[in-house]
Order: sequence, then structure tokens, then C-alpha cells
Amino acid sequence: MGAVDRTRAKTRARATTGSGSGAGSGGPAGANLGVVRSHNTALVLGLLRDAGAGGISRLELAERTGLTPQAVSKITARLREQGLAAEAGRRASTGGKPRTVLRLVPDAGHAVGVHLDRDELRVVLVDLDGTVVGERRAALDLGAGAEAVLGAVVGAVEGVVHDGLGPGAEGLTGAGAPAGAGTLLGVGVALPGPLDHARGVLHRVTGFPEWDGFPLRDALGERLRVPVVVDKDTNAAALGLSAGGEGGSFAYLHLGTGLGAGLVIGGRVHRGARTGAGEFGHQVIQLDGPLCECGNRGCVEVLCLAAVARGENGEAARVLGVGAGNLVGLLDIDVVLLGGRTVAGAPGVFAGGVREVLDAWARRAGVLGGTVPVRVAPGGERVVAEGAAQLLLGPLFGRGDA
Repeated sequence: MGAVDRTRAKTRARATTGSGSGAGSGGPAGANLGVVRSHNTALVLGLLRDAGAGGISRLELAERTGLTPQAVSKITARLREQGLAAEAGRRASTGGKPRTVLRLVPDAGHAVGVHLDRDELRVVLVDLDGTVVGERRAALDLGAGAEAVLGAVVGAVEGVVHDGLGPGAEGLTGAGAPAGAGTLLGVGVALPGPLDHARGVLHRVTGFPEWDGFPLRDALGERLRVPVVVDKDTNAAALGLSAGGEGGSFAYLHLGTGLGAGLVIGGRVHRGARTGAGEFGHQVIQLDGPLCECGNRGCVEVLCLAAVARGENGEAARVLGVGAGNLVGLLDIDVVLLGGRTVAGAPGVFAGGVREVLDAWARRAGVLGGTVPVRVAPGGERVVAEGAAQLLLGPLFGRGDA
């Protein structure tokens, strides 16, 4: 029995349902933030975050949420008790006394985002605004076995929490701990798919079949003793970009050690009925092409990576553009965003190459309004890790697609 199989068996035998809670031995623990779980509270928290340091009044919160002023007052009172909201001054009103303005307290809670790549581990600690306040990065071999990989993740998470929040964060219990600078909401983990987002179980990661069926969410939740959410790297990045202000419907194409897509349709991450949407890299565009590790021939991924390996980034961009054209023609999206370490190494070449192919496609097809814009996604190589943290923050602020 291999290391992955042994860990899988132990986890299934010992893990409870859910994603882990309670205090761990020597690890960071999550606080009980049940007060923020209701839909109405999430709406209020989302508006507080959007208002920024300038804040927003209770009357404005009532108007924008449709809640009664009394309901808003009860919610904001609880948020202030938990340390999640604070006064931001007073604002003149059109009649009567000045209104008290409230704001979100960004450091009242934190989330960890983990980008688990085939050969690298990147971990970030973010506050409630999504601002990165700590980061760790290390080389990793996804094929080294479950114990080695899980150990590396746990060590990096505990390290970044200790660095960012101090040793006091490790002493929090999972039951009844007040919100504050040491509160850890949980850990979001993003890695190459395919996988089952709902259950946190991996499928056959391309090139690493030994991970097929591994319960990553429960395995990490058992070790870290905090809520853990698992999703594909491209979905996490797309969620983070959407939370950061990218609107409408867009595709995020990630070219690094592999190639995938994160899709946002109508403002929500599209995962599909079986959470398998976005396997963009394994669309076949050359029937007699080279064999891909997925078992098909002529996939966009294998053609793209082969061109990159030859130092032909322009050709890789052209191949990527052909795949992007198929996606645009199928979904009629608003914009294509590019990211990943390979794109980061030559952003102008990739953006220009993909744009050129899409321009030609739009002219041939007579697309109304012309070509779809192509941009390099903001966030650089941290875009996946930051998006992974949004897997925890999203529900807190009423984003159900997280």
C-alpha cells in the first residue's frame, strides 16, 4: 500500500463529517463565528466591506438590504460585539441628528489561502478585506506522497498564521472564541483538477493518478482543526478576481504547470453539475497530435506546454488563442483574463498572441461589437492563493458561489 493509500484509509477511518473544527494540538484553531452565518448578516457585512473606510449608516444599510431599521440595528449591534464592525464617525443628514457611520474592521478575522501546485506551494494570510498580510512559498513535489505533501501544507499554514497573527492565534479554541486579531476563519486550498469541490475529494489529477479519490478536505481538516474548503486552482482564481471587482461574465485562463480555465457566468463561478467545469486544457484541437497525460491526443495543454518547452512562447500564445476562441464562441463571454507563472514570464507575448487570434476569429465570424478584450489578470502569481482565501471569505459576505 502506497503513502497516499495509507493516508486515505486512515482519514476515512478517523475523519468526521464536515471539514474539521475544534482545537488542534499545536495548530491554528478557528473561532465560532455563528453570528455571521445568516443571510441577512452576510448582506450587511458585504455592504460594510464595500463601503470601505468611509463607512455606511444604518439607514443606508436598511435601504440597500430591504431589511427593517430594527433588524439592521440588531445585526450591527452583534457585529460590533464580535469586533467585526466599528464606528467610523458621523455624517450629516437631511433632517434630524447626524447619522452614525459604521465600517468593517478588516483585522477582526483572517483566512488562509493555499495554492498547491505540482511543484510549488504558496500560502497567503489575508484579512477580511482580502489584503495579504503574510505569505510563504516553497518548492513541492505533488508526487512525493500524501504524508509529505500534507505535512508541507500544515507546516506552511501554521507558519504563516504564526508570522501574521502571533502565537496567540494558536491558542484559540473552536468553541466560543471571540472575533479579534487572532481569529482564523479557515483554510482554502486550490490545486489542479479535476476534483469534487462539494466533498473536497480529488479526482485523477493529470500526471498524478495516485491522488484519485483522496479526501483532501477531511485529511487537512483533521490535521489543522479548522474549516477547510477545496477547489480547483482556476475556480479559486476566478472567484478572487470576481470578488476584487471583475464584473460580468469572463474566463480566466491559467497557464503554469498545466492549463485550465475558471469561468464566471453572470457574476457567479460556474462549476457545473458535477463540479467539473473548466477542464479547458483538455479540449482536443489536433486529432493526430502528441499524446497528452490525460490520455487524449492533441489537447490544448500538451500543445501549449510543448511550445513553451521549446522556447516558442509566440506559438504557445497562438495555441492558447485557438482554445480561447472556442470558449468565446461557445459562451459569448465579456473578457478573457490570462494568468499563471508561464504567462507572468512573458505577459505581453501571451496577451498579444491570444488577442491576435481572437481578433481574426471575430472578423471571420462577423461578431457583433468586435473582438472580446484580452487582459493579463491582476495579482500576478498570487492570484490563485488569494482566490483560495476567498473560498472562506465569500460566504461570510454573502457570495454563495464560494
